[in-house]
Amino acid sequence: MNDLISWLLEGDVSLRYQTFKDILNEDKPELQNAIHNEGWGGQIMQLQKPDGHWGEGWYRPKWTCTHYTVLIFKYLQPIREIPSVQKIIAQGLELCTDGDGGLNFWGNSMKSDVCVNGMFLNYASYFLSPDERFHPLIDMLLKAWMKDGGWNCQFRNKVYHSSFHTTLSVLEGLWEYKINGGKYRIEEIELASQAAIEFLLIHNLYLSHRTKEIAHPNFTLFSYPPHWKFDVLKCLSHLAERKIPFSDALSPALDLLQSKRSIDGKWALQNRHAGKLHFQMEKPGSPSRWNTLRAMRVLNHFSD
Repeated sequence: MNDLISWLLEGDVSLRYQTFKDILNEDKPELQNAIHNEGWGGQIMQLQKPDGHWGEGWYRPKWTCTHYTVLIFKYLQPIREIPSVQKIIAQGLELCTDGDGGLNFWGNSMKSDVCVNGMFLNYASYFLSPDERFHPLIDMLLKAWMKDGGWNCQFRNKVYHSSFHTTLSVLEGLWEYKINGGKYRIEEIELASQAAIEFLLIHNLYLSHRTKEIAHPNFTLFSYPPHWKFDVLKCLSHLAERKIPFSDALSPALDLLQSKRSIDGKWALQNRHAGKLHFQMEKPGSPSRWNTLRAMRVLNHFSD
């Protein structure tokens, strides 16, 4: 274990900060204060343009646009008070509000996207204190909540089954809103979130509830950064963060996680989603500090 932790602490400053905080239970504010100036976080900040954006604006191209860049940056857990990041998020709240209450980054007749709005709420709640500007977005997400407990970007097309991808993205956004002090419609948020977790548990996180077969093969491949895409490790990480208690419904996912561990205790980066990146954090097929750290968090929680 000491060798594994030493290996994690040889990584980027964001990995060092999170390893100390989540595995060693040591607060290292000096490391968090360095994330936006050094390593991967420093590179992201250097790429921010004078107008506040990354890439070609809010959603072009994947994955170097403002939306996905700020989401990745949030995953690094930098300090929250970064004026240029706060300013562009506030600009999104002010300039991109669609008629249905959600954010529409495309500026055309398309309606706002549930998955994108869940991700936006995730990083906006991290970098900004939730206030009344978040209320239309909350309204939109609660209106899109489906009868089976989750969410689906295609809900307007009368689909009847929630999406694993969308459900997890919205769960993450609503959780970040709550833990950062959001109070608006909080009882309804709690109700919808619990139903969404039950939706995932009914599916053992990644299996068809009818056939018990894997719903999609990519769900079993652990990627980082995950962007909007669902996989078992991403889902387990969120449930562990919420301190969800162990249940038998989690056993298939936890067994899968254990089966991916190499003999030296590490987990590999198994997949990278196609698209342009600002830079590559880790090489697919190689041992991944991100996946190893996240897997250790999950096992530490559920072993308790």
